[in-house]
Amino acid sequence: MGDIKWGARQRLQYIEVMAYYTGVVTRSDVARAFGISDAAATKDLKLYGQLTGDNLIYRHSVFGFVPSENFQPQFADLSPARILPAIAANLAAASGPYGNEAIFGIPTDDLPLPNRLPESAVLAQIIRAIKHRRKLQAHYHSLSDLDTTQQRILEPHSLVNTGLRWHLRAYNEESYDFRDFILSRFSDAQMLDESAESSAQYDEDWSETVTLQLAPHPQLSASQQASLLIDYQNQNGIIEVPVRRALIGYLLQRLTVDTTIDHRMNPNAHQLVLLNRDDIEAFAGWAFY
Repeated sequence: MGDIKWGARQRLQYIEVMAYYTGVVTRSDVARAFGISDAAATKDLKLYGQLTGDNLIYRHSVFGFVPSENFQPQFADLSPARILPAIAANLAAASGPYGNEAIFGIPTDDLPLPNRLPESAVLAQIIRAIKHRRKLQAHYHSLSDLDTTQQRILEPHSLVNTGLRWHLRAYNEESYDFRDFILSRFSDAQMLDESAESSAQYDEDWSETVTLQLAPHPQLSASQQASLLIDYQNQNGIIEVPVRRALIGYLLQRLTVDTTIDHRMNPNAHQLVLLNRDDIEAFAGWAFY
């Protein structure tokens, strides 16, 4: 399979990723993702079948191809570490033809953060439940001493990347509310045939946004404060950041904001303070000191 041209290989990768993680790939999916005609997309799906045998099976009920029981990836790296960034960046393919070679010739590096992700098979069931708006039966390991029940019925609607780890936003049938679930704590998951009754539109903390008003820590020198304001877009010394209510706490943590009333935290470690604390604290009390 090494003689396949790069463009075709990218489309074959997309077919594989889409089929495995969402449970179905259609001609219109391929055409829309790469801006090609339906006829060209049909050729790509036919080529995939010729190269991989029974990896995918056509199912008339969904007008598309679904993974077979013997599915094995041939073109795409289906590891969550590859797939989740591609989904977040809305990339049609998760990897290019250059491997680890920098295609722009510019050296870069990332922090070597621990890999906090579930198994591919678990992530696939989670994504399929989101995609098809189905309920999800899952085994989840919580750190709460009060929460000893591991098996849950969830109704997921979105994935969240906090920069340090990935979360699932879902309605929890046991607690009757929307919550965040860390992906790496799912040990097993299975999409159910039952349709989800809730969705993102019923999750008020997800659909409603607020604006954080931030400013340089008052204990920093005037020159340090001025430099910080250059770092961030600001209006008259105030840094405004609109954010979903459900994500406020994660953003405050990510920006290492001093959320104390008297701004007593070390200004060198917490360079920003929150000005509109009274408007924000009710939505993310756990992130305040």
